[in-house]
Amino acid sequence: MNRLKELREDRDLYQKDMAKYLNVDQSNYSKYELEKINIPVIILKKLADYYDTSIDYILYRTDERKPYKKSIVK
Repeated sequence: MNRLKELREDRDLYQKDMAKYLNVDQSNYSKYELEKINIPVIILKKLADYYDTSIDYILYRTDERKPYKKSIVK
C-alpha cells in the first residue's frame, strides 16, 4: 500500500481533508498518492510534520516511521 494512503487512512481522513490542509486540489493530492506526479518539497515537509514522521519514510527510503530528531539551525 502507498505510504501516503496508509498514513492518511490510519487517521481516518479523506483525500479531500489532506488536500485542504495542504492547500492543493484533491485531484493533485490523489496523484501524489498514486505516484503519478512528484510531490513538491514544501508539501513533503508539511506531510512529514503532520504525520509526525520523516520525508524518508514517506518516500520509502526507510521503514522507520518515527521522525528524525530536529536539528537547530544557527
